[in-house]
Amino acid sequence: MNLHELNGEARAGRVDEVNLIAIEGGDYLLEARVRGRAHPLADNRGERLRVRSVEDARHLLQAMPLLSMNLIHWSVQDEMCGMGNHPEEDLKVPISPRSAW
Repeated sequence: MNLHELNGEARAGRVDEVNLIAIEGGDYLLEARVRGRAHPLADNRGERLRVRSVEDARHLLQAMPLLSMNLIHWSVQDEMCGMGNHPEEDLKVPISPRSAW
């Protein structure tokens, strides 16, 4: 799904949420949840859309209707030495779709 398609889905009220997924290197991938299904956002070349910050994501999405947004960090429990068995849970934090600045 590209930004144009996301805009159409958002205006039709079909977008459940947009997730900023933290990846190695400090980048974020954008994913839209439409009717319960995950749709990675793509750039004009069809490659996964990456942003450098939450503010970059807000800038890309500013012309769209207000959407529920979350910041997601995957669990690091499996990478920690000496940790007992703990359920793996991703960290999902709601964030404002508009900047406070």
